[in-house]
Amino acid sequence: MPNMSLEKIKMPEQAPDVRNKNFEEVALGYTEEMAMEEATRCLNCKHKPCVSGCPVNVRIPEFIAEVAKGDFLAAYKVITSTNALPAVCGRVCPQESQCESKCVRGIKGEAVAIGRLERFVADWYMKNCHEKLEKPVQNGKKVAVIGSGPSSLACAGDLAKQGYAITMFEAFHTAGGVLVYGIPEFRLPKAIVQKEIDKLSEMGVDVMTNMVIGKVLSIDEIIDDMGFDAVFIGTGAGLPSFMNIPGEALVGVYSANEYLTRINLMKAYQPKYDTPLRQSKAVAVVGGGNVAMDAARCAKRMGAEHVYIVYRRSEAEMPARLEEIHHAKEEGIAFHLLRNPVRILDDGNGQVCGIECLKMELGEPDASGRRSPVPIEGSNYVIDVDTVVMSIGTSPNPLIRTTTHGLEANRKGCLVVNEETNQTTREGVYAGGDAVTGAATVILAMGAGKKAAAAIDEYLQNK
Repeated sequence: MPNMSLEKIKMPEQAPDVRNKNFEEVALGYTEEMAMEEATRCLNCKHKPCVSGCPVNVRIPEFIAEVAKGDFLAAYKVITSTNALPAVCGRVCPQESQCESKCVRGIKGEAVAIGRLERFVADWYMKNCHEKLEKPVQNGKKVAVIGSGPSSLACAGDLAKQGYAITMFEAFHTAGGVLVYGIPEFRLPKAIVQKEIDKLSEMGVDVMTNMVIGKVLSIDEIIDDMGFDAVFIGTGAGLPSFMNIPGEALVGVYSANEYLTRINLMKAYQPKYDTPLRQSKAVAVVGGGNVAMDAARCAKRMGAEHVYIVYRRSEAEMPARLEEIHHAKEEGIAFHLLRNPVRILDDGNGQVCGIECLKMELGEPDASGRRSPVPIEGSNYVIDVDTVVMSIGTSPNPLIRTTTHGLEANRKGCLVVNEETNQTTREGVYAGGDAVTGAATVILAMGAGKKAAAAIDEYLQNK
């Protein structure tokens, strides 16, 4: 009989006043007993609406049924038949707006904890199973994958399984893309990402780091001189946006990308690393997305006494996950909502000493459907801070498209692709993830990588 409880099994977590001083994972994960109990809440619906909400079509009721029986290995095999990164997706996917939003149990209570169960299964497998992957038989064709974030990992994994010789070119010194430079350790431990990279290496994927494509090599050279049969571009959207307000050039102003990269990839949070990062007492993070929450929560853990989220709309319009907003509040982050920065203040020595904000009120909805903020004249006030982190969006770096013949981009700098195949405007060159959509989610990027892999396989089979 199904468990008809209206509430999910609560996820064990570190206490807020403990976790906001360390970078260890906040959510501690289900026990086997918790996972099996939560799995019995699934009704195994005939039409499986939850699957339609998953960008990679995980066979959700099937894997949950195996969890309920205690066959966690079978559950893992069901998940990984379509999703190559379950430990990652179980932690960072916005399940509440995807698979869980379609769950029938959510009509009169809380949806089944699909994400938590996926994470449990992946963690159980990593802890208990150590089988070495076999390298597939090579088919004699080579594919270059540019970038090593979620879209590239999904594409490389699918193609490697089919026998293609894959070389992955990563600009940084460590593979993983946004999974390692952008998402903090307390949300996604880097050891988990490394295990996924190691699995690709076992399958024969050659990972080359410190390879800035467009500088070290061009895509033209990769195709014409190195003999690759196809190319996938999964370079993300790493070019930060700024507000162009006075004071943005002061010492103490960071983009969220730089701030998080110094903390996560360059390990500023570990004392043994001599990573340059301002020792802040008070930090304002401008923005309301998941990246803003990550930056604010990192600032708190790095020792800032006061951390503020400054966002020009109300909480209802915040694009961040509800869980991330909830965790930030628990950890002592102050929210200045309906506030828009107009100036960053100079202490007289070229360094930040405050941020001037203007109070806002919500007007009519804009093109996205969100109500547009309207300034309240004369409502200016100052927040005393010594650091400002701008987290108002990113766009793709123009380096690759400006050094490659035949690639077209839209007005936002995103590569133009065929929606059915993810092929760019150049034959044999495909793209996916944030390089095409602009900043989006890990699972959507993975879906694009998988779609491109299938199209590349068809293209090369018919070439």
